[in-house]
Amino acid sequence: MTPGQAPETARILVVDDEEHVRRVLELMLRHEGHQVTTAAGGAEALAQFAAETFDLVILDLRMPDLDGLTVLGRIRAVEPDQTVVMITAYASVETALGAMKQGAFDYIGKPFKEEEILLVVAKALERQRLLSDNRAWRAEAQRGADFSAIIGHSPAIQRVFAVLRKVADTKATVLISGESGTGKELIARALHYNSRRRERPLVAVNCAAIPAGLIESELFGAAKGAYTGAERARAGLFEEADGSTLFLDEVGELPLEVQAKLLRALQEGEVRRVGENAARKVDIRVVAASNQDLAAEAAAGRFRQDLYYRLNVIGITLPPLRERAEDIPLLAAHFLQKAAATHEVPAKKLSPAALTALKAAPLPGNVRELVNLVEQGLLMSDGPLIEPEDLGLAPGGPAGGVRVVVPPEEEDLKKVLKQVADLAEEQVIRRVLAATGGNRTQAAARLGISRRALITKAQELGL
Repeated sequence: MTPGQAPETARILVVDDEEHVRRVLELMLRHEGHQVTTAAGGAEALAQFAAETFDLVILDLRMPDLDGLTVLGRIRAVEPDQTVVMITAYASVETALGAMKQGAFDYIGKPFKEEEILLVVAKALERQRLLSDNRAWRAEAQRGADFSAIIGHSPAIQRVFAVLRKVADTKATVLISGESGTGKELIARALHYNSRRRERPLVAVNCAAIPAGLIESELFGAAKGAYTGAERARAGLFEEADGSTLFLDEVGELPLEVQAKLLRALQEGEVRRVGENAARKVDIRVVAASNQDLAAEAAAGRFRQDLYYRLNVIGITLPPLRERAEDIPLLAAHFLQKAAATHEVPAKKLSPAALTALKAAPLPGNVRELVNLVEQGLLMSDGPLIEPEDLGLAPGGPAGGVRVVVPPEEEDLKKVLKQVADLAEEQVIRRVLAATGGNRTQAAARLGISRRALITKAQELGL
C-alpha cells in the first residue's frame, strides 16, 4: 500500500433508521469492495460495535431510540480514535459543529450524491489508516527494537553489532542466518528501527507458517476471481510494506515457483498480483532470515542460487548461545527481570551453581530456550535464589527436566501423577516449540501429534 492510499477493503458500520438509506449505502460501499454491516438504530449499532471492530462508522444523527450524538459519545468513550462520519437530513452549521466537537471526522447531509459519499469515505479511511500506522509504530518502538535490546558483550555478538551499525540505514538487502531461537527477528527489527523507514511499521511474515498454496497471494496479492474464494482484489504484503521494510522469516521454506517471483520483485522493484498482468511499483527494503544453510540448499538445488545471491547482499550470521556462553549471565538477568514484572512476583537471582549449569547446558533452543528456563526457575524456586534443580538442570539430571512440588497434604496418587503428567506435557511442548522457532507443523511432527492437536494443546496451556 502506498502512503496516502486508503485500504482496498475496509470494515464499515452503517447506522440509519431508514431502510432504503441503509440499503443504498450498503450497495454503494460493497461495490467499492468494502465489508458492510448495517444497524437500524442506536442500540443495535452499539451492540454491533461491541461485537466487532470497524474501520469506519457512518452514523445517522436523528434516530428514534438513541440519537446519533449519544451513540457517537458512547463509541468514542470506548474507542477514542474511532473514525465516525455523521449523515443526516437535518443539515445545519450548529448540528455539524456539535458533531465535530464530539469527535466526528466529517459530516454530510441528505440527500447526498454518490461521489460525495465516496470522497468522504476515502478521506475517513485514510485518516483511520494513518492512526493505525501510528499506533503500530508506537507499539513496535516501545518493544525496544533498537541495538540496546540486543544483549551481549561477547566478541561474536560485537561483530554482529558492527555490521548492524554500517548497514541499518541503507536499502541493502540483508540475509540473517542462525539456529532457531538466536534472535533473528530481533535483528530484523533493529535494522528497521534504526533506518529512515522507521516511520512506517515493519511488515513481518513467517514463510513456513503459510500453506504453500496461499503464500504467493499473501506476498504479492491477488486479482478478483484469481482463485476460488477471491471475491475481491486484495493487496499482498509487498504492497503493504511499500515505503517500509518487509521481513521474510524462514525464507528457505518458500516453494521454488514463488522464489522465482520473489527474485523478479527484488530485481525490478515491482510486483504482479496473482491473476493480473499489470505491474505495481513498490519501494521496500527486504530483510530475510533462515535457520537453514541456504548456500548448501542452493548448491543442492532446493533453493534458487540467483535468489540466494540477491538476498545475501549483506550476510549476518547469529552465533548459537553455546558459542557465546559469556553472555548468558547478562541475558539471564535481563529475562529474570522481565519475567518477574510479567508475573508480578518478587525479583530473584540465579545462584552461582545455577549460572554454571546454564553456561554448561547445550540449550538447543538458544535464547528462546533460555527465556523459558529462566521463567521456570523464577516460578519453581522457593527462596530468593534460583538453584539448578529449579531450572531442571540438577547434576546428573536431564536439561529442562521437570521439578514437581507436591503439597504436603496431598495423598491422592492419581492427582499427583496427573500433576506430573501435566507439567511434563507443558514443558515438552514449550521446548519443542522453542526449538522449532514456533513452527507448529514442525513441532507437531517432532511431538508425534497432529498439528490441530498441538494448536488445541497450546491454547489450553495459554502458549
